[in-house]
Amino acid sequence: MAGKRRKFDAEFREGAVRIVAETGKPIAQVAKDLGINETTLASWVSQVRKAGGAGAAGECEEIARLRRENAQLKKDNKELAMELDVLKRCMVLWVRQL
Repeated sequence: MAGKRRKFDAEFREGAVRIVAETGKPIAQVAKDLGINETTLASWVSQVRKAGGAGAAGECEEIARLRRENAQLKKDNKELAMELDVLKRCMVLWVRQL
């Protein structure tokens, strides 16, 4: 016979997910510490990650900003390398004329 199904309020769920995210402990360990089923906690964590939780949203924005900045820096670096190549070729031609 199956036991009575427990219900957890939103605050408890958020706290459990936050513990997993902030401490870096395995889901199994946190679930054991809290006295809940590992699968239940794993599904809560999965739901928050899919929904892009509050902390994850800030991190995603930061990652997107860094990717844009990285792309711009690569573009600038490529342009500078081309300019340097042109200057080197000009210098070689100038030296040959002397």
